[in-house]
Amino acid sequence: MLKVAVITVSDRAARGEYADLSGPRIEEILLERLPGVDIVHAVVADEEEAIRSELLKNLDRDYILTTGGTGLSSRDITPETCARMCDRELPGISEWLRHESLRETPYAVFSRAYSGQKGKTIIINFPGSRPGAELCATLMAGIMLHGHDMIHGGSHEH
Repeated sequence: MLKVAVITVSDRAARGEYADLSGPRIEEILLERLPGVDIVHAVVADEEEAIRSELLKNLDRDYILTTGGTGLSSRDITPETCARMCDRELPGISEWLRHESLRETPYAVFSRAYSGQKGKTIIINFPGSRPGAELCATLMAGIMLHGHDMIHGGSHEH
């Protein structure tokens, strides 16, 4: 069974001032497309220690998908925090997600999303907007089992 953590990074959502729309939508998409997936979800503020703590707590998961904190605001620190945590970068994932996102909106050029690997966990930053997160979740759902198999020594196609 694939184990996934979804972490929403948003000051306003963490304070309860804003409804988290992206995190729950990511969960819905994964549940629809990956039957049996085990998902946990958390909401944290745009604070390095809060993000880092939640990442560390979920390193037993196959994937950690973050949503939010990838833009140009001084509070947007998700990519840097994740990059410091990872053993190695997986640039193809972020390049692909940005490329596909550009088909929907030119604003995707401002995304600084990062993807990397920490041990046997793949960490991927999604945009904070619901449409952006929805697109990225839909795309990733189609390849997540293959990534899991690669990390664990398998090689079959899905």
